[in-house]
Amino acid sequence: MSFSLGIVGAGQFAGSFARLFRLHPGVGPVYVTDLLPERAERLVAAEGLAGTVPSFEDMLAGDLDAVALFTQRWTHGPLALRALRAGKHVYSAVPMAVTREETEALVEAVAETGLTYTMGETSHYNPATVYARQKAADGAFGRLFHAEGDYVHDMDLGFYDAYRYSGGERWKETASFPPLLYPTHSIGGVLGAWGTYATSVSAIGVRDERGDGVFDREISRFGNDFSNATALFATAGGGSFRTNEFRRVGYPSHLRESRFRFFGTEGSFEQLATVSLWQDKRGVRDVSEHLRAAATLPADDPSLAGISPALRDAFVSGTAPVHERARLPREFAHAPNGHEGSHHFLADDFVTAVNEGGLPPVNAWVAARYTLPGVVAHESALRDGERLPVPDLGDPPG
Repeated sequence: MSFSLGIVGAGQFAGSFARLFRLHPGVGPVYVTDLLPERAERLVAAEGLAGTVPSFEDMLAGDLDAVALFTQRWTHGPLALRALRAGKHVYSAVPMAVTREETEALVEAVAETGLTYTMGETSHYNPATVYARQKAADGAFGRLFHAEGDYVHDMDLGFYDAYRYSGGERWKETASFPPLLYPTHSIGGVLGAWGTYATSVSAIGVRDERGDGVFDREISRFGNDFSNATALFATAGGGSFRTNEFRRVGYPSHLRESRFRFFGTEGSFEQLATVSLWQDKRGVRDVSEHLRAAATLPADDPSLAGISPALRDAFVSGTAPVHERARLPREFAHAPNGHEGSHHFLADDFVTAVNEGGLPPVNAWVAARYTLPGVVAHESALRDGERLPVPDLGDPPG
């Protein structure tokens, strides 16, 4: 069984997944569309795909079974909703949406249509999250009561180049995207291991002082001048988690851009840039090698020529010993991976759910729990840290 797929947006990130979808035995012909037709044509040629489609509208009007969205961050919600209403399964890059209304509309559409929706949150398969998820399932933490998730990626380390590529001459208008509206790399890594959800938040934003037109409220499409932000969430069942979204930070994000900590009554887990530790009342165990992802491509591979050198580590890292590779199709065995081994699992999750009819791990309801807390946190930061309730859209039917 296989289905046809249309890739929307032929930018730097789309190529990694285009190859995986082409290789997956559960996917048939793969087509591409982009606002810049030459980019779509290059991707088709580079990955041996079925061809191009003139526009997103043409994809929706045609007989493709599914679409995969790799467009600008603030476009995902509206495009995914249109695709679902047109009868297409949806794979969406993060974030799910950037407003409460968009998020609620997507969950409602998935419930009404019964179609597959997957948000491709890489932190759900971050080795640290996989490890903590296993420890939580085994009861090793005891009662989890606090966790921390950081997405620490300095703008100087590749993001300027990425925004120039995607934003054109007016790239500074969109490079100011509010950090808390891109929350899923930090929140998803926490909630992907801890079976809870956020109920309220208080957040603080740090206004930028670089003065180069990025994170300038007068230039920003989003009226945003926060480059760094911290949010503290209360959780259902008691407990808390804290996330950091930092875009101006002295930190080697090319080594590890997402990192996590979990604290329970019987055990804890902490991660830094190069070290991961399991700790309990008896002592400390270094689990770094168990969580270390091996490279699947050299950083100078020709396929990465269009990606900033500072971003290439995220596109070459493969799985770690903690990952369950046996569940993946054999066609992925020697395929490039990325974001600490997550790309293979995310692609397979979507394909399996479409073909078998089940819910993918990061389904619409889970995606909302990874996304909505950040939306509300940004509102809190704009209100000087006022504590605000975080709505929860519940669990999937059944």
